[in-house]
Amino acid sequence: MRSRAERRAALIVLAKAPEPGAVKTRLAPLLGAEGAAALHARLVEHTLRTARQARCAPLELHCAPHARHPFFLACARSFGARLRPQASGDLGRRMQRALERALRGADYALLVGTDCPSLGAEDLRAALRALRVGKDAVFAPAEDGGYALVGVRRSSKGLFAGMPWGTGRVFGATRRRLARLGWRWTRLRTVWDVDRPEDYARLERARLLER
Repeated sequence: MRSRAERRAALIVLAKAPEPGAVKTRLAPLLGAEGAAALHARLVEHTLRTARQARCAPLELHCAPHARHPFFLACARSFGARLRPQASGDLGRRMQRALERALRGADYALLVGTDCPSLGAEDLRAALRALRVGKDAVFAPAEDGGYALVGVRRSSKGLFAGMPWGTGRVFGATRRRLARLGWRWTRLRTVWDVDRPEDYARLERARLLER
């Protein structure tokens, strides 16, 4: 059994390639398809920058539709991320497969998306601390009813299966499943994501992204 000092963590960023018409589609009426894709690219880069600043675990970038996209290859060079393809299926299946794979070689796994630029390096470090002191799971809730971060030290196929993704019921449904599993878990501060025109206005005011 590994000593406390030898325990390892994995940090996973789940991302789509910034293809016009395929990302940030709810912002296309405001920014155009090209502008929405450019914003998505900046959000991915911001998330990777935050992950690197946290210095809490090796960084994996799980890519869709594939890891050979030029944008992802550039991210690997710039941020030292290891590229992996995402699994097939809905978001829950892709999250579950990524976390399961990470836990084969690590004691703890953190997974984040790229829509919440308000999630900071200290949030990532706080999540890992929660797992190290014995929590089975940790979440950073989002204002829209979902969550921006999930961290686990164990796996269950039922945790994310059949989840009503894209609705305000996601975090509530997750809490009920955690109770049924009997897991010890905690929540971090609530953050906000960028999906709608009003979110973009908030992002511009907050000035979180590098120009």
